[in-house]
Amino acid sequence: MCKRALLTAVLLLLLAGGGVLRAQAVVSVDPSAVLGPVKPMNAANNGPTSGTMEGYKALRVPYARTHDTPLGTEYGGHCIDINQIFPDFRANVNSPRSYDFTNSDVVLLDMQKAGAKPFYRLGQSIEHQTKKYGIYPPRDYRKWAKICEHIIRHYNEGWADGYQMGIEYWEIWNEPDLDQPDDRWKTDPRTWAGTMEQFDELYVVTAKHLKKCFPDLKIGGPAFANPRKYGPDFLDYVKAKGAPLDFFSHHMYHRKPARIVEDVRIIREMLDGKGFAKTESILNEWNYNRGWDEASDFYGRRMRPTILGAAFVAATMCECQNEPLDMLMYYDLRPNTIWCGPWSPFVYEIRPTYWSLYYWAELADYGTQVGSGCDKEDIYTCAALSKEGKVRLLVVNYHRDDTYNTPCDVTLSLPDGWHVTSVRMTDSRGMDLRPAVTDAFTLEANSMALFEIEK
Repeated sequence: MCKRALLTAVLLLLLAGGGVLRAQAVVSVDPSAVLGPVKPMNAANNGPTSGTMEGYKALRVPYARTHDTPLGTEYGGHCIDINQIFPDFRANVNSPRSYDFTNSDVVLLDMQKAGAKPFYRLGQSIEHQTKKYGIYPPRDYRKWAKICEHIIRHYNEGWADGYQMGIEYWEIWNEPDLDQPDDRWKTDPRTWAGTMEQFDELYVVTAKHLKKCFPDLKIGGPAFANPRKYGPDFLDYVKAKGAPLDFFSHHMYHRKPARIVEDVRIIREMLDGKGFAKTESILNEWNYNRGWDEASDFYGRRMRPTILGAAFVAATMCECQNEPLDMLMYYDLRPNTIWCGPWSPFVYEIRPTYWSLYYWAELADYGTQVGSGCDKEDIYTCAALSKEGKVRLLVVNYHRDDTYNTPCDVTLSLPDGWHVTSVRMTDSRGMDLRPAVTDAFTLEANSMALFEIEK
């Protein structure tokens, strides 16, 4: 028998002279319904900078992907990409003198200092500029694979005055399909200046070589921009050639969590159907985006740093936790970009999306997902149970644009004997507020709350 009680937060959403119409919702929690581990939905692209180190540590980012890192001068510029580490392709692949690891070492050491495990993208950053440099198919695929081998040996085996970092994930390339649909790869490529057939061959040559050298590491890729269109042929080729694919990475930018979930399910079905049932599915670029036309693009730029962008991130993590997805990697934690929600450019002030990732880390610390749900669309939930028997509950009220402003009165349905002990809330009024636990729990449109619940 459950008891219902209106619990928590304290948001005065009253218009001058009158009240605001409110929606109603019931959120249920079942600590006895154990669902499995809280997954790394709060992984991200890129590591800390000198201005974000302490805040980054507090986020407890589980994995940090090394993509587009050289585009940020705060990381040293010359780092991570193959043509930055091995600048002269004619050089001796076996000689330490052919490699420049200096800035890349700092990037990865800073990730580890902040508590994040590096997720290394082998390949090139996107090139928006007129002249292209590193995105052409390598002149010698086998040599390129050996360069990748020596990068791994530097970071995992100490080669060339290197380290024993134990980096597990090694991703081959990024978005080779981005400019395929309209043949832009022929005139103004950004990520791969070749055909998909050329890339498929590069992947197979490299993946086979790396797996032979490092059988215990996870080798995968290729971070498709359009996985539903280009994934099937890629998977067929990889399978036909007997190449490893320990994880399949893909990207999705949208404003609807349901649309991301749709992609996640289709991709899992595609992997299973093509004989890759054991291959991990990793969505390692995602963020709020209303569209790619100019007006939609600038709308997205304005919204990502706001509570709307933060609510989208929290809602998407809640949804993907329940889907056949192994990891989410938010794009991007480089602070001086249009994609970074957690920090403002240059001065690195914390913004609302920081708390989306932070609240998820609080769930991950408890470790075990338990049952939760809501009877209303647009309210998203996830609950976690600690070894000590305490529960944390994340509740998100998300709407896909800033035109919806109806708050929601939420009733928590808890088992007998359970009660809320504290609340943390982020909304338009402020970030990580600590309202008193009262009998009035109201969530603004586009807001989120983290509850501590005990018996």
